[in-house]
Amino acid sequence: MSLTYVVGHVNPDTDSIASAVGYAWLLHESKGWDVVAARAGALNPQTIWVLKRLDIDAPVLLTDASPRFEAVTRRLDTAAPDSPLREAWAILSRTRGIAPIVNPENGKPGGLITGLSLFNYLSNYVGPHPRSQEMRLAELLDQPCHEACDTNVPRFQAGTRIRDVLNRILREEHNEFLIVDENGVYLGVTRQRDALNPPRMQVILVDHNEPSQSIGALEEAELVEILDHHRLGHMSTHIPIRFSVDVVGSTSTLVSERIEEAGLSAPPEIAGLLLAGLLSDTLILTSPTATDRDQLAADRLSRWAFVHNGPLDGETIASFGDQVLKAGAGLSRRDPKEIVSTDLKLYESGGYKFAIAQVEVTDLMQLSEHREELLEALNDLRQQRGLDFSMLMVTDVVGNTSRLLSVNAPLILDDLPYPRQPDGTRLAQGVVSRKKQLLPNVLGLLEE
Repeated sequence: MSLTYVVGHVNPDTDSIASAVGYAWLLHESKGWDVVAARAGALNPQTIWVLKRLDIDAPVLLTDASPRFEAVTRRLDTAAPDSPLREAWAILSRTRGIAPIVNPENGKPGGLITGLSLFNYLSNYVGPHPRSQEMRLAELLDQPCHEACDTNVPRFQAGTRIRDVLNRILREEHNEFLIVDENGVYLGVTRQRDALNPPRMQVILVDHNEPSQSIGALEEAELVEILDHHRLGHMSTHIPIRFSVDVVGSTSTLVSERIEEAGLSAPPEIAGLLLAGLLSDTLILTSPTATDRDQLAADRLSRWAFVHNGPLDGETIASFGDQVLKAGAGLSRRDPKEIVSTDLKLYESGGYKFAIAQVEVTDLMQLSEHREELLEALNDLRQQRGLDFSMLMVTDVVGNTSRLLSVNAPLILDDLPYPRQPDGTRLAQGVVSRKKQLLPNVLGLLEE
């Protein structure tokens, strides 16, 4: 297969990052695919801590699947502006009529020599000087390349989305374009027909299946597979794909099962990352979403991760899980806007568009100090995203309970089974899972 990206949802949590890294590793090891783990947004503090603890690089950032010029760029051989035309002629014969002219001192292109530019050069050269008609071809090929170079060739940065400049491409009279990096340095050449028919990016989604939670322009990609543990969304595909949604506490659990089924064991670093994703999503296996399969997966991953001289040598499931949860907990050292947008899920139901964010703390007492600024950040989020209402679930990972903050919530949500507190928040005793405990109650009321 060509290059395939494995990517989780926007506002990625640790399970989203871990399952992308782990599944990309598995596909490469078991099938030999050319696979890259990606992330659809900024890393949260917990994931940053885990990656640093395990000395793993962050996955590449992939915010949308729209084809870019880099996907249709060919790095053709080049000639210098002052080099003899015979050098460009040799390149023309090998590239079907294209010779990029690039300044060797700064790497920036001056233009292209094409069949048309060469014809125009000969016409101009011979036209005003009749005696030049007797010039031998060898003498003509000794002239500098810049004399026959078309300097008006359009330039595009490799990272530019093709669809953003589609109208310009269609208006251009040139059939070839120069592709450069952000500093204007030559990277290659593309033809108009290739830019108008770029290859689709191959994408595998993990830890989500709803388009609203996925990378942008997903409809422009070739969706290969979905591996998830959430409710079904409204995803459509051009062709049949492998689609696995299972009732477990984390996608990392599903990845670990597939690694075992392949007869493999993950390296200690990747096993540790998958274990962190599992323990984070299940609150060290205490969440209502945790299943017997998650416990088996935790035991399996700990066997692979807690090896002698490995990065987690000497740890246990309990000790490592406690460190993972504490790394993502707290309100005091984080900006309110970051808190309400880091672990955020968008939903549509009953004619409402809304968001539910979640943040973990080790003590709900700190909420009173930050409640007003969190409500303000929630309202800003609602307005910026064009939502009907927004909610924040502040979860005490030690006491296994949550407090709910909401902005512009419809009256029907007054029937949520969580008593309102004097400060306007709601106490959700024993509620720690947005997916399995809070969301079903919200959806049940909105869809009545």
